[in-house]
Amino acid sequence: MFRTRLAVPAIVIAVLMAGCGDSDGGATTTTTVAQVTTQAPATTQAPTTTAAPVTTEVTPLPVMIAAANGEIEIPRLPTRIVSLSATHTEMLFAIGAGDQVVAVDAFSNYPPEAPTTDLNAFALNAEAILIYEPDLIVIDGDWDGTTVAALTTLEVPVLVLSPATDLEDTYTQITQLGEATGHGDEAQALVASMRTEIDEMIASLPPDQGARTFYNELDTTSFSVTSETFIGRVYGLLGLQNIADAAGDGTSGYPQLSVEYILQEDPDFIFLADTVCCGVNAESAAARPGWDALTAVQTGRVIELDDDIASRWGPRIVEFMEAVAEALAGISVGT
Repeated sequence: MFRTRLAVPAIVIAVLMAGCGDSDGGATTTTTVAQVTTQAPATTQAPTTTAAPVTTEVTPLPVMIAAANGEIEIPRLPTRIVSLSATHTEMLFAIGAGDQVVAVDAFSNYPPEAPTTDLNAFALNAEAILIYEPDLIVIDGDWDGTTVAALTTLEVPVLVLSPATDLEDTYTQITQLGEATGHGDEAQALVASMRTEIDEMIASLPPDQGARTFYNELDTTSFSVTSETFIGRVYGLLGLQNIADAAGDGTSGYPQLSVEYILQEDPDFIFLADTVCCGVNAESAAARPGWDALTAVQTGRVIELDDDIASRWGPRIVEFMEAVAEALAGISVGT
């Protein structure tokens, strides 16, 4: 979730990009949102008269979007969107713009109806995108330093919406995609709903009983996240203290912890964000050498998470927070 993901080891980049789940290709469905309707000529007996064609078109654009690559003009309602970011694919479908999406990258495995392709934002061939005749391209970063420039040559609006650093970034990007696709009202409604759910969730947490520590596992080699990352900040909103913070210097927010360090810090909670990619579960984690002595293992607070939900900053972040809040709700007073 950090903006400098290129500094993160490759396996962690894959986790952060889209989780490690397999992608199933979905059928491509293209529906033109801004349609032109022509009224058929109407005739009478004598004299014969022909009604002038009646044209209606939804035209909420042009609009300027303040993206990471500058002020980008969306001149007309896009009906052939290519999304090269799993998170933004989720956002587009959540605001009702799914019918305007004609192709998504290989990591975009949610929702199931997303038209998944083998496009890869890490190794992108601009010509491959032309096959889909896009009128808007969405991507979350210029990871190889040349992709955005190559896409710009296609003379198609390119929105670079960088990985979020906090929830406000998430809300902003949902709103921006709503404005860019003609779904501004739906986007605002989604943001309002997310804000309400998250506020109510935080308010319902158990009373503060002292700092609860946690370890978030990204893979089986003990890469984790600090409080400077998007997910780290979300944990903070829920009142948890991150054991990885002290080891995060010079790691771009993604330190690799040693087994000894984890055992020494003895977190109250362990959140496994590698259940899909690496087949990890609470039982297999508890069987690791020395882990049987950990507080989280002994109290049954090793929580299995969906890799994708735990690595994206889209609408399903509410589901992630619900899973964490549910774990916190199980704390007994005085424990």
